[in-house]
Amino acid sequence: MCNPKISRRKFMGQASCAAIGTSTFMSSLMNLNLLNAAASYRQNNDYKALVCILLAGGNDSYNMLVPKGDPEYQEYAGIRSGLALDQEDILNLAQPFNNGKELGLHPSLTEVRDLYDAGNLAFLSNVGTLVEPTDLNSYEQQLVSLPKGLFSHSDQIQQWQTSIPNSISPTGWGGRMADVLNSLNTNQNVSMNISLSGVNIFQVGSQVFPFSISPNGSIGINGYGQPAPFNVIRTMGIDSLLDQHYNNLFQVVYGDTVKNAQSSHEEFSAAIDAIPPLITPFSQNNNLSRDLEMVAKTIAARDILGFSRQTFFITFGGWDHHDEVLNNQLFMLGVVSQALNEFYNALTELGVTNDVTTFSISDFGRTLSSNGNGSDHAWGGHHMIMGGAVNGSNIYGTYPDLYEGNPQDVGRGRMLPTLSADEYFAELALWFGVDSADLDMVLPNVHNFIPQGTMTGPLGIMGV
Repeated sequence: MCNPKISRRKFMGQASCAAIGTSTFMSSLMNLNLLNAAASYRQNNDYKALVCILLAGGNDSYNMLVPKGDPEYQEYAGIRSGLALDQEDILNLAQPFNNGKELGLHPSLTEVRDLYDAGNLAFLSNVGTLVEPTDLNSYEQQLVSLPKGLFSHSDQIQQWQTSIPNSISPTGWGGRMADVLNSLNTNQNVSMNISLSGVNIFQVGSQVFPFSISPNGSIGINGYGQPAPFNVIRTMGIDSLLDQHYNNLFQVVYGDTVKNAQSSHEEFSAAIDAIPPLITPFSQNNNLSRDLEMVAKTIAARDILGFSRQTFFITFGGWDHHDEVLNNQLFMLGVVSQALNEFYNALTELGVTNDVTTFSISDFGRTLSSNGNGSDHAWGGHHMIMGGAVNGSNIYGTYPDLYEGNPQDVGRGRMLPTLSADEYFAELALWFGVDSADLDMVLPNVHNFIPQGTMTGPLGIMGV
């Protein structure tokens, strides 16, 4: 049964009360330790935000961070065949070497190159979902637990958001992190987890749920204030299914939820309206830029809203390039590069570059081998992380050999990850303020990869 006293921060976008109540009840049973941990966090005066950009569909990131020097380029060109970029078009990096290889960037990433060279952006190489450390032999002999549904969009896109690749989870690691840290915020009416892409599992916790907005601001509740808002009950035939007691309870709960959601909408909208316009221009024909502009505006309103911690979630889709990968990436990587640069400029304007870290995730990497004009679903891939607190101009992890049949190749150039998503996310969670003692509540498998009690990020990506 749904609790009629649902708090505003538990209202997830425009989802129904029934769905929220079930999720809250089940995930609360599974995450009682998170509630205990939250009580130990005291309010402080610093501000930090994480901005997660999901490149949905599976970015072919071996054409994003690319071998440039000989002989590594020849190795790359040999396995990529018609998907290989021209060597002379690959952008140079100020600090290009990783694992003895000279690397460069896709030619559309000029702004990303500049951010990297300035020390404000870094790459993580060959990252993927893993349950425990895995090599080719243990993979082939099935000696280790493997992520469920490898190479599957639906499974992998969920696992990147939950960081629990060996089972289905009702909560995401961003939501669990928010459960722990939410007490740092004075505002308990508007969620600290803001989504520009509607409902997502990444930001769902036991106590904290995403608050959905659009590039134009808070969405609000359609039809709020109009007469007879419960006609839906009769339309659904609930009168004939439930007795009057449950019928009345449904109306009370539904009405309370809508009222709280509308109140959150009004509070958020008033805060956005109160801030001065940004000077930094954002490209209005670029949907990712428009999303990031709204994130910047929300960050600018952080003091009005009473936030010390916030997460943001953006989906930029269309990366399932089984065909025309070269033409598609030429445009889409340019969109990403332009948007990231505009966002970083806005953060500079607001004076919060050290307080906001932006990072990419994607379903999976893609096959190094061509299917004729594109690439197929694979495993390990490369990711970007941007911010003033990032130890930039670096490529973290180990860039693998790319010849066919190399020690990381599980077939067709599907690269077995050498870096786990948990190691990646541990860097972000510890920087965000999660105590090392609580890290396994946010990332349940993390101690399969890093020692318990680790106080700093395992890779050294994030500075103080």
